[in-house]
This record gives sequence, C-alpha cells and structure tokens, in this order.
Amino acid sequence: MRIPGTLATVLRQEKMSVTKDRKQELVSEYGRSATDTGSPEVQISILTTRIADMTEHLRVHKKDYGSQRGLMRMVSRRRRLLDYVKRKNPQLYLDLLRRLNIRK
Repeated sequence: MRIPGTLATVLRQEKMSVTKDRKQELVSEYGRSATDTGSPEVQISILTTRIADMTEHLRVHKKDYGSQRGLMRMVSRRRRLLDYVKRKNPQLYLDLLRRLNIRK
C-alpha cells in the first residue's frame, strides 16, 4: 500500500525531527533553567536524539546518501560541542558522556 505524498512527508518529519514535547523534556532534564535552550549540554542532548533517529532511518534506507551526509555533520557538530565542554568543565563532560551513553 502506498502512502499519499503529503501524509508520507508528515510521517517522515515526525520521525526525523525532535518533537516540541521531546525537546522540552530534554531542556528540563539537561538545561540549567526551564527556558535554557542554548547551553552546550542541551544542544548536545538534542543532537544525540537526532543522531539516534537518523541512525535508525539509515538502517532501513541504506542508500540515502544525503541523510548520511547530514548525520556526519550532526556527529561533527556534537563532537565540537563536546570538545568545548571538555575544555571548560571536564567533570560535566564525563557526566554528559555517561548520561547520554556516548562512547569516546
């Protein structure tokens, strides 16, 4: 059964992006305050969620090279943010790796 174009687009967007509710959960869990969206911890947690979603997408769609490129960009951006946190606060860096289950 084929899904109509607009419905397929909506389903894809829901799966590929972090929903507003999920982003709010991440902000409340990792943020310094309830409205903190710019701190490195929050940015890293949101990127980690997006990376996990993209990885699942690529397991199904192995030849989606555009998404592979986007995944590599997200991983690089998260790596840069993690390096920044490591320079500024090594203990926070270790806590983030443990809490987000990121290998280093």
